[in-house]
Amino acid sequence: MDIVNVLQTPPVFIRLCLRFALSLFNSTINVNYRKVVTQRVMPSSFDVNTSTGFFPSQPLPRLPSEYNIWEDALREANGNLSLGEDESEEAVEKRAFGEQWRSNIASWPVLDTLPLHSDLRSSQRAHMVLAWLVSFYVHSMPSSVDSPRPAVVPKTLAIPLMQISRHLGFAPVLTFADTVLWNWELVNPDLPLSIDNMRFLNLFSGTDDERNFYRSSAWAELRGVEFLRIIDDYTSLPNITDLTSISKVARDLTRLAGIIDSISEIIQSVRPICDPHVFYWDIRPWFEGSDAKGPTEPGWIYEGVDTSEHLDLSGPSAGQSSVMHALDVFLDVDHKLRQRRYPAPSPENKRADHGFMERMRRYMPGKHQEYLNNLSAFPRSVREVAQSTPALREPYDAAVTALKRLRDSHIRIACLYVVSMSRSTPGARGGCPASAMIDRLQAARLAGKGPVRGTGGNELSLLLKAGRDATRRAILKSN
Repeated sequence: MDIVNVLQTPPVFIRLCLRFALSLFNSTINVNYRKVVTQRVMPSSFDVNTSTGFFPSQPLPRLPSEYNIWEDALREANGNLSLGEDESEEAVEKRAFGEQWRSNIASWPVLDTLPLHSDLRSSQRAHMVLAWLVSFYVHSMPSSVDSPRPAVVPKTLAIPLMQISRHLGFAPVLTFADTVLWNWELVNPDLPLSIDNMRFLNLFSGTDDERNFYRSSAWAELRGVEFLRIIDDYTSLPNITDLTSISKVARDLTRLAGIIDSISEIIQSVRPICDPHVFYWDIRPWFEGSDAKGPTEPGWIYEGVDTSEHLDLSGPSAGQSSVMHALDVFLDVDHKLRQRRYPAPSPENKRADHGFMERMRRYMPGKHQEYLNNLSAFPRSVREVAQSTPALREPYDAAVTALKRLRDSHIRIACLYVVSMSRSTPGARGGCPASAMIDRLQAARLAGKGPVRGTGGNELSLLLKAGRDATRRAILKSN
């Protein structure tokens, strides 16, 4: 038999060889991809609950009796302390109690948090209680506009807060987790956590406006739980190149756009239930961290803690929301301007703090930081997959466009609640007497001199617009 006649003609033979090689390549890719998927870590390992997301499914339990002095002091602070810069009649009446309250705290023994470290929820509770006590302590101290000086946090608070913060792996200061994720109890203990079945425990101002502000933040976080399930589904796919998987990803991206739009509506819904004047003058000052008035102003000193000037001591911020960070990571939004995308960053974008979002992660519980790091390390981002899959480009762009709209909404809210209010006076709200007090408050608010800053000391408008524009640059149609 002539072997030449057995072989296929050259074009057919080459085509068969190429098809065989391609099938081997695809099978190798799929096997490697399956290995990555089978080695993935479940969300519960990062303290992420399938039903409640970054919230614990149950309220944090009260600390053991050895720590009653902490719990009792926080209970006493609620409703009985006033801002140190407030000279209103009601605030002055609270001064004597505040002096005694702070004196009692300074005289405490320094308690060791090590016995709490074996229980995650008790550790989180300790952080929440201590962080609230620090903010109550610092901001109730009488302030001096003429000769500003650093605020000294007594070692009875500073040392245990540092200890528990190191254990939990995040900042030793009041954070988004302390004010929103952990600061609640169930209205009906027989029902699961929901936005209608949670009541916030601690309030600085004692106002319904503050309670509603936390509620809106919590509602947005809970709405994001569905999105976390979308992430889990995506990272669980055994193969992201077959038609079934592509169809699922397309549906999930379309669903994600709707989730993001509903979060935008939740953010906007705060307007009729949280008065901007009350927020800016009565609530927001309590949120300010050590660097809130800018780098040239005196900050906080943690007594008994080495190099306290290098600690992360900014205040709570929406920038610390793990849901929002997860959205950015999943959709591959480049806040650090590391990738060449279009439209090119504006001069204002380039001036913004590109490390802000990364720095805000340090204010998230350590396990939530690990969740985001694990998501960042996933081998193929959904943006990369959408770039190479025409059927996914439109649904991906729809999700990113929805996220841009959300950031547009956030800018409008920030303008209303912070930028516009920074030009107002406390007297614009009811019951605020005496022009001397108004002058004092204005001087204290503007002590940082310069642009309007967030509670973490950042130039607010510049920062928010840079985040919005970074989101827009992720849209594939523009690139």
